[in-house]
Amino acid sequence: MNLIKSLIAFLFLTQSFIIHSQSSISGTLSDQNNQPIEGGTISLSSQSNRYTISGPKGEFNFTNIPFGEYTINISHLGFKPISERIKIDKDNMTLSYFLDTDLLNLHTVVLTGNFSPKAQLESSTSVSTLNSEHIQQVYPRGTANLLENIPGTFTDASAGEVFTKVYTRGISAAAEDDMGWYYVSLQEDGLPVSLVQHSYYSPDIFNRVDLTTGKVEALRGGTASIIAMNAPGGVYNFISKNNSSEGLNGEVQLQTGIQGDGNMMYRADAVIGGALGNNWFFNAGGHYRHDDGARNTDFTFSKGGQFKFDVTKETSRGYFKLYGKYLNDYTNRYNGVAATNWDNPTAAFGQNFHNTALLMPSFNANIPDGRTLSEGGTNSFNPANGVHAKDLAFGFDFSQNLGNDWSIKNNMKFSSKNANWQTAISNAFVSISDPTAYYLVSNGNPFPVGQIVFREANSGTELARIDNSGIFSGEASQYLTDGTLPNDAIMGTSTWYKDNDADEFMQQLTLNKSWDTHDLNFGFATGFSDTSVFTQGSFAFSTYENSPQMLQVTLENPGEPVIALSDEFGVSNYGGLFFTNSRAKISQVAAFANDQWEISDRIQLDLGLRFESINHNGSNDSYAPFTQSGGLDLDETTAYDNNILAPTGEIHEFDYTYNYLSYSFGLNYKLTRDASLFGRVSKGNKAPELNYYFNNFSNVPINQAGEIQQINQVEIGVKSILKDFSFTTTLFWSELNNIGISNFEFDGDTGSIFYTPMQFNTSRTLGLEWESIYTPFQNIAFRFNGIIQNPKATDWTIYDASGTVDTADDSIVDYSGNTLPFNPKVMFNLAIEYNKNRVSSFLKWRYTGTREANVGNAFQLDAFSVFDAGLGYKITNNLSANLLVTNLFNSDGLANFMGANSFGANANGVTSEYIDNNPNASFIVIPILPRASLLQLNYTF
Repeated sequence: MNLIKSLIAFLFLTQSFIIHSQSSISGTLSDQNNQPIEGGTISLSSQSNRYTISGPKGEFNFTNIPFGEYTINISHLGFKPISERIKIDKDNMTLSYFLDTDLLNLHTVVLTGNFSPKAQLESSTSVSTLNSEHIQQVYPRGTANLLENIPGTFTDASAGEVFTKVYTRGISAAAEDDMGWYYVSLQEDGLPVSLVQHSYYSPDIFNRVDLTTGKVEALRGGTASIIAMNAPGGVYNFISKNNSSEGLNGEVQLQTGIQGDGNMMYRADAVIGGALGNNWFFNAGGHYRHDDGARNTDFTFSKGGQFKFDVTKETSRGYFKLYGKYLNDYTNRYNGVAATNWDNPTAAFGQNFHNTALLMPSFNANIPDGRTLSEGGTNSFNPANGVHAKDLAFGFDFSQNLGNDWSIKNNMKFSSKNANWQTAISNAFVSISDPTAYYLVSNGNPFPVGQIVFREANSGTELARIDNSGIFSGEASQYLTDGTLPNDAIMGTSTWYKDNDADEFMQQLTLNKSWDTHDLNFGFATGFSDTSVFTQGSFAFSTYENSPQMLQVTLENPGEPVIALSDEFGVSNYGGLFFTNSRAKISQVAAFANDQWEISDRIQLDLGLRFESINHNGSNDSYAPFTQSGGLDLDETTAYDNNILAPTGEIHEFDYTYNYLSYSFGLNYKLTRDASLFGRVSKGNKAPELNYYFNNFSNVPINQAGEIQQINQVEIGVKSILKDFSFTTTLFWSELNNIGISNFEFDGDTGSIFYTPMQFNTSRTLGLEWESIYTPFQNIAFRFNGIIQNPKATDWTIYDASGTVDTADDSIVDYSGNTLPFNPKVMFNLAIEYNKNRVSSFLKWRYTGTREANVGNAFQLDAFSVFDAGLGYKITNNLSANLLVTNLFNSDGLANFMGANSFGANANGVTSEYIDNNPNASFIVIPILPRASLLQLNYTF
């Protein structure tokens, strides 16, 4: 009995000891102005890790912490981190910490560009960060529009949210047409948005920025060669918000805006997150928008949205995370605007650089599908749909400490994507006296000669009647009635129908071993994509004016049957302009190793290798016009269905593997706690994308593999934090070899659209990037970032097809030594920010210098400036309002140049001789987007 009593007493005392050997810790985080810091990460580390997030008042707490010694680590983007040893030896402890501002986030740990998380100051890479505050200062016009704020990054967002261009350091040559992300990787949470690219299929189609985005990390060159899949030019990683707060919290944002000529935008964003219990946490949110667009169209330019979520289980050794995304979104893209005056481009034909879209209006047509003609298959087509992007993605990410200084991390994702394009390609001026307007009805089978009647498609009202009988002898077409067409022309345009599907799986496994002075990372990455593309184009009749109207067109010669040259909607030459039906399976496998060697307290050496193998296995369908008397409908009076391109049954297969080794060596020398020098030498490779097979081998066997481009880069940089001034600056040299260049051409005599033979070229760029911030006063900050560079086309030739398929008159033109086009020699962002109490404001100036418009350097795009401004007021601790204005002064900048104003023209077709011989000719430019104002209302809880 005494033994039992003694045991009970012992257990009681033991339990009491255990109870009293645990503590609760509460604390606060504040800045140097004694303002609370929300969203700071606080972790306690010993044999196990615990961490939490500070709340709206800067508060944080831990419960059931055993007595003992710990290291407390505190970090928040924009502040210098704190790490110190603390002793927990009483029941309830209260801690208070004041964080010093880290103006450029140089002490902040970044994930992108490093295999192991590393503070920017200690990294030998050029990485910039946009936090959620900076993201909220940007008018929501898409991914590229946001990245304009990254130093050294050239972006062209003039087409809208998609069909954009992003590149760095002159690594741009293959990204200047319809694959603007060719050399860089657009990522979400460390994995690519998409594995493949080809014409009109780039990753920006499937990326949207909203409140679920916590920050953006941008890596320029350098280690991109060894950390990213087939993307040596850089990595732009959109990192989702991670919520580990004990309580429920979130944010709701309502936005309304006015763009251009009074076009409205409405948008709602929301994000919510918190604890589910037992160390389970969740985060979920997304957005929906309705946007009439920056330019004038008769349809809604963008509508739709996305939903994202993640669920995380934290353990003593790491975490497990399940995440997903559902995107269902419609948007469109703008074509060019006509201009005259080569020396000072001015909008022509009544068009306007600010508001003209020159897109076909909305209509609902059913165009025969060349693949399924015998079954009566059709494709619905409405230009109002633009590109309909759908993406369903699920991923699993985990990181675990294995003991003995070993850890493992694996991130994997499956996605199913579809991008369906229903829009216009080209909007060129075509005179009613130009044979092209009539030849393209059915590729000259038959050629309509005589009285051509143009009727407004919706009402059937006759607009004009002409006689083109003298067209073969060079005589102008004559109006037969008082009715005329605007500008005596039609718009040379095509219905552009593309259907792209891709099922993808990707993953990256990394093992880490730390010992002594080495931090070794090695592993492998895989990616598999099963993709297909179908493209069909039909000529379309519409007026050439600011708000085009579709035209029903007929041939009405006296005493002869009326011949319909278009259907009731104005669509002609059904499926006769373009045809692509291709599919491919892509396998990417990479093995990598990286050692971060701490040679001394001040010197770190970074050595990395990556071997990558990419296999492209697929096929293209051969095609020919489907011809039978009377066309598809067997009706001799309908000419618009006489030339439908359809598969012949012959298939051209390809199966090529690209193997290459890339490396990157970096050195970081720590001058002081707040300053470092770094240098890096990298060699990367870029395997061809699928457009190589889909575009360049139309109706011919694919008899050779594409060339692997090589990218060599050297960079030397300085990073420093002073009392009220922080900066980074990087001097770089980059060289791009084996650049395959092929031009899109149109043969007016035969109606053929083709790509010229590939030419392989070399470019190099020498430049200086910088990023800085200066805070001379407590509430005012000046930000200044940019690039000065000298981009050269060192060895460069262009294939001149002389505008015909016939090779007898072809030639090769040498432009070696010219300035590389579309790369400004000077580009910068200058901003002033003011924050005090409840008021915040900013004014930004973005300058883009003069750019050559083609490799012939025949025409230049002038420099332009854009000013953005914002004003915010915190109404209560939870409610705030913001006003944003982009392009405050409605600047007339030109972002791009598409060549002469004729159907099928391209930028390289304009030479100095062409300009001298055609001083009054019109040409196509793409202006920057006009002014837009946005009112935001934010509620946090």
